[in-house]
Amino acid sequence: MSLDHMFCSRCREGFVAHEKIVNSRGELWHPQCFVCAQCFRPFPDGIFYEFEGYKYCEHDFHVLFAPCCGKCGEFVIGRVIKAMNANWHPACFRCEECNGELADAGFIKCQGRALCHTCNARVKAGALGKHICHQCHGVIDDKPLRFRGEVYHPYHFNCTACGIELNSDAREVRSRPGYAANEMNELYCLRCHDKMGIPICGACHRPIEERVVTALGKHWHVEHFVCAKCEKPFLGHRHYEKKGLAYCETHYHQLFGNLCFVCNQVIAGDVFTALNKAWCVHHFACAFCDQKMNQKTKFFEFDLKPACKKCYDKFPQELKKRMRRMYDSNPKRIPA
Repeated sequence: MSLDHMFCSRCREGFVAHEKIVNSRGELWHPQCFVCAQCFRPFPDGIFYEFEGYKYCEHDFHVLFAPCCGKCGEFVIGRVIKAMNANWHPACFRCEECNGELADAGFIKCQGRALCHTCNARVKAGALGKHICHQCHGVIDDKPLRFRGEVYHPYHFNCTACGIELNSDAREVRSRPGYAANEMNELYCLRCHDKMGIPICGACHRPIEERVVTALGKHWHVEHFVCAKCEKPFLGHRHYEKKGLAYCETHYHQLFGNLCFVCNQVIAGDVFTALNKAWCVHHFACAFCDQKMNQKTKFFEFDLKPACKKCYDKFPQELKKRMRRMYDSNPKRIPA
């Protein structure tokens, strides 16, 4: 082709013989004219970006036109995700709860945060005080079924024995001995489970597959058989039964038996009863001189406490007269 009909696309000047010509997509340029439309410098390594008929070096194109990622702050080249009033690299747009990618899975805006569908359902359920099904990730409106440490809609499972669709009354049973907890468990409807003869805990109403405590006409997990007063497990220690409830030794005697007025311990041996109180034999003493007394020792009541005769004799005469008048008006209180 004759150079007479060839012109530079930028300066519109012609070319001279043997001059180097840049050809870009059918357009011709002088080498000095083939430059960035913004900074007028040659394109590094010949790489340029074109926008609306103008060519730009990579740096100026990013500055002028490329969006910045809302997370990493770098320019987004190629696919850009526009969401939450910002631009994102696909790999940077993630769920703010589980950090899973949202570019292809979709997201839900929840309280100003981008969440995946699963996390949004969990947050919503948590606000309502409900559970999320571990299988379908939906909100469980009714009572959940607990299986292998997770919660589910009961209708996702069928009874291992009869195949009926389960409800929240289903029972989890370890199918094979020697396996870790929850590793080989199976689910049974309540009817099939009861036919298996597995004892049910009287506290949590769950199957007892290991050590069982039998008391009060029921079966119990060891850790669930507790004192009705302090709620501490007996763990093999002696318990006392009263009106269908079980008590530890201390609280049984505290509620129904004798505790020493001095040491507040259960009186295991002989009980000394005086002044409507119970005492260990070796703890019954004068409240003033601490002299030990026994059932044969003469004592007097003063302010609901025992006083030996020696201490009583030291009381002022007027005080003793008032005490005597009080005793005379209420003979039942006169000490033996």
